[in-house]
Amino acid sequence: MTAHTDGGPRFGVLLRLGIVLLILAVGTGGVLLLRAATSPETGPPSTENLAATIPAADVDPGEVTPASAAAHLDSPRTSGGDPLRSWATGLAAPTGIPARALMAYGNAELVLRTEDPGCHLSWATLAGIGRIESDHGRFGGATLNDDGRPSRPIIGVPLDGSAGVRAISDTDAGRFDGDDRVDRAVGPMQFIPSTWHRWAADANLDGRGDPQQIDDAALAAGRYLCAGGRDLAVPADWWAAVFSYNNSLPYGQKVFGLADGYARTAG
Repeated sequence: MTAHTDGGPRFGVLLRLGIVLLILAVGTGGVLLLRAATSPETGPPSTENLAATIPAADVDPGEVTPASAAAHLDSPRTSGGDPLRSWATGLAAPTGIPARALMAYGNAELVLRTEDPGCHLSWATLAGIGRIESDHGRFGGATLNDDGRPSRPIIGVPLDGSAGVRAISDTDAGRFDGDDRVDRAVGPMQFIPSTWHRWAADANLDGRGDPQQIDDAALAAGRYLCAGGRDLAVPADWWAAVFSYNNSLPYGQKVFGLADGYARTAG
């Protein structure tokens, strides 16, 4: 893999999406602020379920940041109801992302704005990763239910050291992945059980962190990307965050292309 360096903030048109940073009001049904304890861990938590089907963007990791770095939630102008759901419902068709998944990505951005405002995490970056990892909770023919869980558990291939996969011995006694021999990545954001143990989040406030539940998984992924004081509005930090999720240049380029596309569609 080619080393990447910061070539400077040559954002240009990629940062044209200066969408107003209006935080949805805390107290509405659209903001699921959670406070699950987490701690940092290094190493990629994901596998590439769908990466082979998504063309890589032609970008230099040291030069640019996707439009998603500036694509943040605008407060929907509604007279009542759930602003986050309204925003997600309106964006679902043009982006091809299920509204329920968009709610999870948007909620994670809102939480991180409060917890770690210097990170500048955007929903579109999470959406780019979610598309590759599980097609937004739809991998293998699953559908994403309104409770945020896929209709069938999303469990990756055995991490047994065979061609193309890492060797990771079992760390959860099969609790999350059903395999007491080796680990498997689990849920819409494809967390390895040991990584989930450190980053588990309870975004839907049901009293437990569940990697299969997309609100929980999206917030945990957002915190993981922001670890170490990263500012995702800075090119080098954005790329470092994505590479920490999966240390692969083609993977990073695919996330870039998807996130940039989602952000521009929203703009």
